[in-house]
Amino acid sequence: MTRGQRLGLFVLFLPTLVITVVFYGLPAVVTAAMSFTDMDFRLRWNFVGFATFLRVAEDFLLPRILQNTVVYAFFTLAFFNVGLALLLALAATFVPGRVGRVVQALWILPRLTPPIVYGIIWMWILDPTRAGLLNSLLALAGVGPVDWVTRHPMAVIVVTNGIIGASFGMVVFSSAIRSIPRDYTWAALADGATWLQQVRFVTLPLIRWPLLCVTAYQTLSLLTSYEYILIVTGGGPHFATTVWSLYAYNLAFGGDFANHAFGYGAALSLVLVVLGVAASVAYWRAFRFREVAAEPKIEVM
Repeated sequence: MTRGQRLGLFVLFLPTLVITVVFYGLPAVVTAAMSFTDMDFRLRWNFVGFATFLRVAEDFLLPRILQNTVVYAFFTLAFFNVGLALLLALAATFVPGRVGRVVQALWILPRLTPPIVYGIIWMWILDPTRAGLLNSLLALAGVGPVDWVTRHPMAVIVVTNGIIGASFGMVVFSSAIRSIPRDYTWAALADGATWLQQVRFVTLPLIRWPLLCVTAYQTLSLLTSYEYILIVTGGGPHFATTVWSLYAYNLAFGGDFANHAFGYGAALSLVLVVLGVAASVAYWRAFRFREVAAEPKIEVM
């Protein structure tokens, strides 16, 4: 490669490099540095070393919040962001093209809705009075109104986040399934494979990379996102739906000046990064990508 070609590549990638450094690299460095301070609303950089992290270890609320985070992320992933997304993708690819596109369009609509609008819609659906959609349906069956947020807080945030989160995986999985050569399916059919066996022994092995990508991405997204929880439940009742990222946000920006613990919030964010990296490594090992799986073996049980 000549010097001119190297210069051309550098100029080509320079805008991306600048954006990455300015909007991702520098904020990460500043957050990491801030986690070693006791910065509050006065914005003073008083470095206290690992004292902030010792405070994390002593926070009596964090065990419950960590439990909320794990339960919320696991069930949202399993039932919606990966589970329902995969089912929708399979359904969209095994039905006529127009029907599949209509199904996909309907599930993408919530993602195109502004978060505040989406949250308000769910607040109306879950309204504890008879004015709420769910309670109005229960009234038709002669059942009294239910305070959904109070009685089923974790289920509320799992469903509200899962409905909108399934669309991303659905699009990725649909594209991956459609890219599978038909030869594999024809070979499985020639061996007498049922539809479920085709999915188990042909489709899933061939979309292992998209499965890992969606699972890892959605896990990191669930660990760091909190806007829908903040809108619908506010983290309540009594911290029942407060996840790690929402707790860090409330400490740094919520309430009065006494809650503006920017240093402590940054430390919590750094711990969250470590949890995300650990989850990514676990996924890499669980999906066993070191094994040779380029050509799946089609076996009919």
